[in-house]
This record gives sequence, C-alpha cells and structure tokens, in this order.
Amino acid sequence: MAWLLTQRLADFMTAADRYLHSDPVRNTVPLTVLETLRQRGLSAYADSAPVFGWHETRPGEADGAFLQTPPFPMLVAGIPPGSSASLVRLIAGRKPAAANLPDSDAAEFEAAWSAVTGGSTTVALRMRLFQLEALEPPAPSPAGAARIADGSDLDLLVTWNDDFVAEALENDENSVRTVRDKLSYGGITLWEDGGRPVSMASMTRRVAGVCRVGPVYTPPEYRRRGYGGAVTTAVSRRALDQGAAAVVLYTDLANPTSNALYQRIGYRPVCDRIAVQLG
Repeated sequence: MAWLLTQRLADFMTAADRYLHSDPVRNTVPLTVLETLRQRGLSAYADSAPVFGWHETRPGEADGAFLQTPPFPMLVAGIPPGSSASLVRLIAGRKPAAANLPDSDAAEFEAAWSAVTGGSTTVALRMRLFQLEALEPPAPSPAGAARIADGSDLDLLVTWNDDFVAEALENDENSVRTVRDKLSYGGITLWEDGGRPVSMASMTRRVAGVCRVGPVYTPPEYRRRGYGGAVTTAVSRRALDQGAAAVVLYTDLANPTSNALYQRIGYRPVCDRIAVQLG
C-alpha cells in the first residue's frame, strides 16, 4: 500500500475516480475542481500545474486521494488510517503552505507533519458541510427578486468576489477567470431590490448529481435585511430545478449567523473539515 503522485489528470482519474464517486456529497469539492480542470484545462485556476495523489490498497484500487491546484491549499479527500506519515514524506519537498482535510484525519496528519518535517501546524479555519433536506424559503421574503447574472454584471461580480475572498481569507489569483467561468453556465444568481443588485450566490456545475452553493456574498451596507437568505434560497431552488439530486454548501464554523441562516432554510449538517497552515 502506497501513496502515488502524478501531474496527469487522466492518470489520477483512472486511479481515484471510483473512490471519489463513492461519496459525491463529502467529495463535492474535489469532484467539482476536477470537472473544472476537465472542461477548462489544467490552467483553469492558475498558470502553475496541479498535482494529484492517491493511496492504493492494491493496483487500481484507491482508498485515499488528494489534489492541489495552486494557489489553493492541498485538498484532501481522505487519508487511510496510518498512512499520514508516508503522505507527508511524499509531499514535504513540494512545501505546500496549507492543507484542507476532513476533521477525522486532521490529528494524525498534523502529528505526522510535525514528526516528519519538524514543522508546525496551525488550524486556520473550521468548516461544516451542510446538505439541503427540504427548502424552507425565508418568511417574510425581503423586498426584491432574484435573477441570473450575465456578462453585463462582470465588473460588479469581480469586485464582490474579491471582497468575499478578502473577508474569507481565501485565495483567488484571478477573479475575472473565476467569474467568467461561473457566468458561462449560469452559475451566479443576484438578488435585486429596486433594480439594484444587493446580494449574490453562486453554484458549481452539477457533478455526480451534486451541486454546491457558494460563495454567498452580501456587501456590508446591505446586510441584515434578509437578502442573503433569499438569494441562497433562489440559487438552491435553481440547482434543484436543473436536476441536482443533492444540494450542499460549506460554512465557516466561526460564523454563527451563516450557520443559523442556512439551517433555517433547510440545510442540515453532514461533516466537518479543517484548513491547516503548514510551517
């Protein structure tokens, strides 16, 4: 049993596709990232080449996987128990700055990182995955209505995407590239009040029946008016109408407002993940 590394997307999909599709809800992020790379090429997120890895129980059978698309953290789908040290030895030379991994794998991975590299680990973010059970629109609904964003909204959406990234302490080297891709499949919904956009919510492409909502962003001057819940409801309904078997989203566990909001409109907890800075 061993961890294997490649920069060839086709090789990774041959090895890890069955593993990732065995739980498309929990693996929603790696699956949607891979779909974007398939559709837009390996430079979809940045000019630096992605790297992919998987853990084999026997040739052709994976029971763990990860990928990294710079500048984003190493994204871990799962680490088989007892294999963290070998994973760290494999990736240490690449010096990833951070890792995003299941909460259940974090303790072993952090211990292995410290033991193998002598470096440090710091939890930067704790996240919870929610799945829509039954959509419950906010009542009363705020003033305004939803509409699908289009190319005429590009400048506003790029600004809002940058603002969201800054608030969430995330990475996005090219917001224009990100927004254009989402517009290409109608993936951004705006809430307008009096003809003025006041909030936005995005959704991913549907992969393995799962569509993920996010980011959801309301500028500070429009908050606490119900726009965020309304636009999240609208984009969730759109995902269902387009055939999604499951609609999911992630929240920052340090943000009680968003965690409570999404549960009020019908989302229920599935599992937790942790983003860890690696020193």
